[in-house]
Amino acid sequence: MPSAPKYIAPHTTRRRPIGSKRQRLGELAAILLLAFAVFTASDAGAAALQPLAEIRAAAIAAVGASDAQAQATLDPGLRLARCQQPLQATASGARTAQVRCADTPGWRLYVPVRVHREADVVVLTAPVAAGVPIAASQLTVQRRDIGRAAAATFSDPAALVGRIPGRALAPGLVPTEADLAVGIPLRRGDPVVLVSRSGGVEVRMQGRALGPARPGGVVAVENTNSRRVLRGRVAAQGVVEVLP
Repeated sequence: MPSAPKYIAPHTTRRRPIGSKRQRLGELAAILLLAFAVFTASDAGAAALQPLAEIRAAAIAAVGASDAQAQATLDPGLRLARCQQPLQATASGARTAQVRCADTPGWRLYVPVRVHREADVVVLTAPVAAGVPIAASQLTVQRRDIGRAAAATFSDPAALVGRIPGRALAPGLVPTEADLAVGIPLRRGDPVVLVSRSGGVEVRMQGRALGPARPGGVVAVENTNSRRVLRGRVAAQGVVEVLP
């Protein structure tokens, strides 16, 4: 006896509710809107900050250099409000510039600037003691970077011959005006003030020079009260520091 045919239920497709689809579209739109808002806010925040490149350029111009000659150092994380006026910058030293924004409120900062400037300058070939005149045999001319020089350098050795250094100078050094003693040379018989220091106590006495000496040089002096002869170094015009 033939078996009865099996009943096969028709395939049905489950449809998701329309409301859930609309909910997913709404969530996606909210995510896109939030991302756009974050991007817009970050872009606006960046536009409100002072570009570091403009601060560097102002500092370099203040010390009288160009971008090819100098490098201004700034913290990459520096965040300053964008100035609504042109930046104002002045050299506050040989290697430092002050950059300021005149807004209210404004800001100011000191920017170190490294300047690379080459020139043919006089260089010491031998050590020079303080108070001893510089000789021509101790000098030569070389090409050097003088961007860090704290004072005026020399291009002609003749301008340094006979000058008196105020401190000991090492070979290889580029001497500047700041290294040299200034003042009127002391003459024999000139009245001087003798300065003696010991244990933090300073004593000043009247004296007179027993020989000529240039600023920074050593000279014999006489205490006019005790008539004692001493040796000292010419520290300033009319002032001799007694040597121990």
